[in-house]
Amino acid sequence: MATVTFEQATRIYPRSDRPAVDALDLRIEDGELLVVVGPSGCGKSTSLRMLAGLEEVDTGAIRIGDRDVTDAPPKDRDIAMVFQSYALYPHMTVEQNMGFALRLAGVGKAEIAQRVAEAARILDLEDYLQRRPKALSGGQRQRVAMGRAIVRQPQVFLMDEPLSNLDAKLRVQTRTQIAALVRRLGTTTVYVTHDQVEAMTMGDRVAVLKDGLLQQCDTPATIYERPANVFVAGFIGSPAMNIVTGEAVDGGVRVGTSVLPVDRDRLSRASAGTGRVTVGFRPECLDLGGPGDGVPVVVDVVEQLGSDAYLYTTPEGVQAGVGGSGVVVRIDPRQVPVPGQTVWLRTREDSLHVFDPVTQARVD
Repeated sequence: MATVTFEQATRIYPRSDRPAVDALDLRIEDGELLVVVGPSGCGKSTSLRMLAGLEEVDTGAIRIGDRDVTDAPPKDRDIAMVFQSYALYPHMTVEQNMGFALRLAGVGKAEIAQRVAEAARILDLEDYLQRRPKALSGGQRQRVAMGRAIVRQPQVFLMDEPLSNLDAKLRVQTRTQIAALVRRLGTTTVYVTHDQVEAMTMGDRVAVLKDGLLQQCDTPATIYERPANVFVAGFIGSPAMNIVTGEAVDGGVRVGTSVLPVDRDRLSRASAGTGRVTVGFRPECLDLGGPGDGVPVVVDVVEQLGSDAYLYTTPEGVQAGVGGSGVVVRIDPRQVPVPGQTVWLRTREDSLHVFDPVTQARVD
């Protein structure tokens, strides 16, 4: 096992006018499961491929433990990668697929058999060792790909969206298995995904990327409760945080016909002389009030999910669908209003997140 360090690592593709990964500074601790998350094109897979040696590092450096591997070929980095597409050999059995890299490395047959058997036991694949990939389900194929990585006993596991080809139910089941397995093995792991639910449920820490730039890296709880900027606030969470920009007035921020309470100090620092302030609040941090108690909103859509219900609303005095002005609120599924009805929402002052509308940075 080993630490992994990106030191101002940058990758610029030919004929591109901006870096795919821009001066990435990041340290993954020994035995840590770090999840890199972000929208398509943010540079997360490029970062992983730079670590694997599949992409060049134009400037900066990458270290695994005490070794500078910036220019080292992939085979000399002591890493194992699990791909989105499984990348299994269709003509080989599960046992042959899992042991193939060891055979290429000249490991003895007895040791290969022992390592494959141990990995199969860990992954519950003992009954499938003589089957070929076409006879396996998607989840089983993914476990075979994991097994092929495990038998190599690398210093670092790299996983590039390994669950994206699975259906929703199997994805939930498999992500818990992977998280438990990685912690059991204690191997340093870098896991890339576009799914923020995977990131929040699996990672010891989460690194959020946008346009090749690291936005924030912290524990899932900290990123959820104290997002560093508007992008992180809106990206992390399902449904996403409500984010609105309004006029700074005495006592808070005017949204539509109502005022959200924000203390004077944060208000003055966030408005920065522009007279505008951006505020955010989670759907679960809103309460339904009685008539006249709170911000009046018009219900546009109701989503009932059994244990929860979500209202998609528009504040009164604001045109629906303009400027991302909609507000989502989580409510008791036994007390659901109907579309077109006006309800009143109360915000909890201690749950409001305040951002500078120019820099988009958090204001505490």
